[in-house]
Amino acid sequence: MPLPLSTLNTLPPADFVAALGAVFEHAPWVAQGVAEGRPYPTVEALFAAMRATVEGAGEERRLALLVGHPELAGRAARSGRIAPDSIAEQAAAGLDRLSEAEYAQFERLNTDYRARFGIPFILCVKRHGRASLLATFERRLGSTPEAERRVAEAEVMRIAAIRLDALVTGEGPLRTTGRISTHVLDTVAGRPAAGVAVELVEIVSATEAVPVARAVTNADGRTDAPLIGGRPVPMATYELRFALGDHFRRLGLDLPEPPFLDIVPLRFGVGEPEGHYHVPLVATPWSYQTYRGS
Repeated sequence: MPLPLSTLNTLPPADFVAALGAVFEHAPWVAQGVAEGRPYPTVEALFAAMRATVEGAGEERRLALLVGHPELAGRAARSGRIAPDSIAEQAAAGLDRLSEAEYAQFERLNTDYRARFGIPFILCVKRHGRASLLATFERRLGSTPEAERRVAEAEVMRIAAIRLDALVTGEGPLRTTGRISTHVLDTVAGRPAAGVAVELVEIVSATEAVPVARAVTNADGRTDAPLIGGRPVPMATYELRFALGDHFRRLGLDLPEPPFLDIVPLRFGVGEPEGHYHVPLVATPWSYQTYRGS
C-alpha cells in the first residue's frame, strides 16, 4: 500500500530508507541521502531531492547506478536474475511474451549495446509499446557514448519517478500517468450512444494486434473508466474498434446486411505517455468522424 508523505516524513531513518530504497535500482544510498532533508512538503520536492542526490554523487556511484540496472530481455525476467519490480515492469511491456525472433533480436541488441557503451540498455519500459521499445533500442545504438550516458540517466529518473509515485501519496504528486478515453455520439438520434462495445488494441506489427481493453459505453456514451489510466500510456499505434452496426440494429433501424458500417476502426498514435488521448466517435449508420478531444 502507498505511504502518505506525512508518514514518511516522520519515520525513523532506517524505516524511511527501507520504504524508498528500491526507487533507484540497487541504490538505497539515494534514499539515505535525502532522509535528513525531511520534512518534504510535496512528493515533487522529495523527488527533486532524490534527483539532486544522484546528480551530486561522484562519477563512480553514478556509473554504478547505471551498471546496476537489468538488461531488457524476457529470458532474463523468466530466469529470476532481476528484481521483482523490474520483472513486473518488463512483463507489463510484454517482454515475457516475445517471439523467438524477438528474443534473438534483444540478445543481439543487448550484446551490441554493452560492447559499445559498457552499460546495460536502460529504458522506462512502461512508457513504450513493444514496437516502440525495439525501434528505440535500435536507434540508440547509433548514439555517441556521451549522449547515451545522458539519455540513460534520464531514463533512470523516469523509472524512479514512476516507482516513487506508486509508493507515496500526498500533495504535489508527480506527473507520471496518462490515459486513453472515448465516447460515442449517435447523430441520428442526437444523443450519446449507450451499449456500444468498444475494444482497444495495440498494433505491434502488420500481422499482430494485442488486445489492451474492452468496455461497453454507458448512458453518457462513455466507458465507466478510461481504457488506459493510472499509468503511462505506452508509446504505440493503437486502434479503437466500435461495434457500431450492433448499436443501430438494437435501435431497429432498417439496415442492409451486412450494414455499410459494422465494426468501425479508429487508428491513432500515442507519442506522449503522460498525455490524455480522448478519441471520440461521432457516427451515423453511413458516416463517422473523430478528433483528439480533451
